[in-house]
Amino acid sequence: MSEADKKDGLSEEDELKASSAPLLDHLVELRTRLIVSVIAFAGCFAVCFAFSIPLYEFLVVPFERAVSAAGVEPKLYFAPLEFFFTRVKLAALGGIALAFPIVAYEIYKFVAPGLYRRERAAALPFLLAMPVLFTLGAALVYFILMPFVMSFAVGMEQNSAETGGVAIELLTRVGDYLSLMTTLIMAFGFAFQLPVFLTLLARAGLITSGFLARNRRVAIVVIFIIAAFLTPPDPISQLILGACVIALYELSVLSVRLAERKVKEAQETAEDPAA
Repeated sequence: MSEADKKDGLSEEDELKASSAPLLDHLVELRTRLIVSVIAFAGCFAVCFAFSIPLYEFLVVPFERAVSAAGVEPKLYFAPLEFFFTRVKLAALGGIALAFPIVAYEIYKFVAPGLYRRERAAALPFLLAMPVLFTLGAALVYFILMPFVMSFAVGMEQNSAETGGVAIELLTRVGDYLSLMTTLIMAFGFAFQLPVFLTLLARAGLITSGFLARNRRVAIVVIFIIAAFLTPPDPISQLILGACVIALYELSVLSVRLAERKVKEAQETAEDPAA
């Protein structure tokens, strides 16, 4: 009989005891997981830095289209060494994004021996859902929100005839543009993790679907307050983020109800001797 077959025949408590190891072994494994994660990030950082200029040109597309649509020549300005450090920052962010699946897998492999079999099976869908939801949030920023923000900014330009002598022009720096883009991507990307976060809290028994439903009005107010801090000072981007997060909140309520149902079914199965 193989080790896998033996492990399948164990109860959850026996399985957890069988996976226990001395503290030194855990520290050695943690060191190995950290080394793999650092190497993965370093490799992804090097790749992203090598392609940092094409990556930046890809991120600049919403700015270019918005400015060109207004009949203005698209230009980005930079101070000495600013573009270099912008490339480094972009490579670091890209390295984190590319290395995340590897880092998440290493974290999971380190934590998995301390979990029951059903808990390990329940964690996998969340690990898969997190990057997908983050990508959806980033896509919303790139294709919808950022073009609107740049169009809004360009629309505030005024020539000397309109102002009575002093022209008001948009001078966008490469570092400022990247900071704005990454801030919005991070804000929307993490906001889209709300269903995962609330479902995990529900599985831990900290919240219920009834609690979320009862406090829906409070959640809406808090969501729009947070959206006001995370988005540029225009009401449209705040409304877009707030509406998306509210929709995700409602999706979280349904996800939490499903999680509660699964937990209840698992408890009934465990209590039924014939199961």
